[in-house]
Amino acid sequence: MRAALALARRGLGVVWPNPAVGCVIVKEGQVVGRGWTQPGGRPHAESEALRRAGPQAKGACAYVTLEPCNHYGQTPPCAQALLDAGVTRVVTGLEDPDPRTSGGGHERLRNGGVEVVTDVLRDEAMSVNAGFLSLLRSGRPRVTLKTATTLDGMIAARGGASQWITGPQARARGHVLRATHDAIMIGIGTALADAPSLSCRISGMEDRSPVRIIVDSKLRLPLTSTLVQTAREIPTWILTSVQGAAGDEYSDCGVKVMKIKAGSAGSIVMQAALEALGKEGVTRLLVEGGGTLAGSLLAADLIDDITWFRSNSVMGADGISAVAGYGISDPNQMKRFKRVGTMPVGVDMMERYERA
Repeated sequence: MRAALALARRGLGVVWPNPAVGCVIVKEGQVVGRGWTQPGGRPHAESEALRRAGPQAKGACAYVTLEPCNHYGQTPPCAQALLDAGVTRVVTGLEDPDPRTSGGGHERLRNGGVEVVTDVLRDEAMSVNAGFLSLLRSGRPRVTLKTATTLDGMIAARGGASQWITGPQARARGHVLRATHDAIMIGIGTALADAPSLSCRISGMEDRSPVRIIVDSKLRLPLTSTLVQTAREIPTWILTSVQGAAGDEYSDCGVKVMKIKAGSAGSIVMQAALEALGKEGVTRLLVEGGGTLAGSLLAADLIDDITWFRSNSVMGADGISAVAGYGISDPNQMKRFKRVGTMPVGVDMMERYERA
């Protein structure tokens, strides 16, 4: 199952809105087939593993990270494919909460005489597909805030200069994060100040750049910006509260303009924004900045995870904070997270947190 989970992770960022699934087929102590969900969500992991196993799948055991699907879509049910191949035992990590399957895959297998074992390494299986589960349960993607700061939590100097607070190893790790998410989001302030490309620039992973999303309530992003000019190469979406025909010029450049509900101050309602992304099938969203956007998401209690790259430097009050104020007047009102991992990356430290 651990091998199947490792295979499943290969699909993160490229299989949405489908779950990232891994499958290992074992016969007489030997691996005879391996598969993982392919880009775009098809073929499924089980189909890939069965194709590679061929006739050796008969009488074998299949380890699958998620319950095999039980519905007809672009492909027949994977549960039936396992039955047709003659697999005699199936071990799964997690029942599929999708109502089209939700226990039906396990039932079909059992009715076909297959021994079924469930909930093996269930927590790890849930972690791999946390975004898919979030979309099904809450209608929005799982949100990871990624930030790179000084020891005292600053992301830039007062004038906005931020290159470079962290070292090359931490920046490279940040690009790997991009490659494993469906979409990456920034605010218009960051877009104007940094003119980022928001692409994945790791050798061999250039084609893993996620959808780029800019929260731009008043449509201030220049048409000459790199983000707009490369929108036909890397999908780019703008979330705005401006209604009517405004935004047509962006659409002409290949940018998808999404009109989102505005709050009383004219800013975008972030809950509505994430639900709109969920309707587009986004399961895993990486938020890279800046402080205003981070504060808005925290205020709405929409941050699920934090990946924090912390440098070995101190900037002091001359810097710009990683998180803008979000209405805290008492320590008891703070959003709290639990640390789930730390790892040195060059001279910096990467810390991972989950919602407490």
